[in-house]
Amino acid sequence: MLKPNEVIETSLLVAKAKADAGIRKLSILGFLGGAFIALAAQASNMVAMNLLTSPGSYGLGRLVAGAVFAVGLMLVVLTGAELFTGNVLMVGAAVRRVINWRGLLRNWLIVYLANMVGAVFIAVLMYYSGLFHTSGDLLGGLTVKIAASKASLSFLPAVILGVLCNWLVCLGVWLAWTAESFSGKILGIFFPIMLFVASGFEHSVANMYYIPAGLFAATNPAYVTAAQGIGASNAAIASLTPYGFFINNLLPVTIGNILGGAVFVSLAFVYANAGAQAKLPATTRQPAGRP
Repeated sequence: MLKPNEVIETSLLVAKAKADAGIRKLSILGFLGGAFIALAAQASNMVAMNLLTSPGSYGLGRLVAGAVFAVGLMLVVLTGAELFTGNVLMVGAAVRRVINWRGLLRNWLIVYLANMVGAVFIAVLMYYSGLFHTSGDLLGGLTVKIAASKASLSFLPAVILGVLCNWLVCLGVWLAWTAESFSGKILGIFFPIMLFVASGFEHSVANMYYIPAGLFAATNPAYVTAAQGIGASNAAIASLTPYGFFINNLLPVTIGNILGGAVFVSLAFVYANAGAQAKLPATTRQPAGRP
């Protein structure tokens, strides 16, 4: 297990490698990262759908969904895939001038778009696979209901839910860096991710699957009827539009994800362990005046 200062050094060096990575590498690994999170999201819906559609077992359903969803971040971290929400941790390196802000924003833009392509790709495959017909269209109905509830969020609650989510997601990444064994990394990732999903917080990349999958499913009247049967309101379903996806959810949740990971994890630990940069090679630091 690494000491706090050693984890800080790891975070700075990881950020440097990410900022220096080429477009092709970031695009491929970003696509994979988005796909991994989407695969975990659809699996969490599949295993917990009967629990999530009953008020008496809803809390247990969230717990089961969280336990399955954690596999998504395990796949990202342990394979070296790129995930926008985890890359929010690069802020500490930019503040310490290990990387410049241009390199950080370049990484974020490429990875964010690639994550979206990967997540939507899985949503398309799921729709055409026919799996939404599972359990008498229940999975399709749940997919519509979840997407509709996300697309009908108000701006401030969406930002707050995004903050709380990525605070935990970035802690999962941080704990994975702390652990030196494969099993330790898995355990470090599992519990924070399980907490965020069980709590109902909002993850921008996961929503790149949940909401497009719901948009596709909503084109099938059988899934819409199933969604109404498990409590989705007509008003919420009406908000399930591209506007609801991008403006009501993705924009505020992304803002919240950035704040949660950057402020409460990256900057908090970097400033609390200010001496950690001492062992970094001088060549990794940017000149003071560089953007």
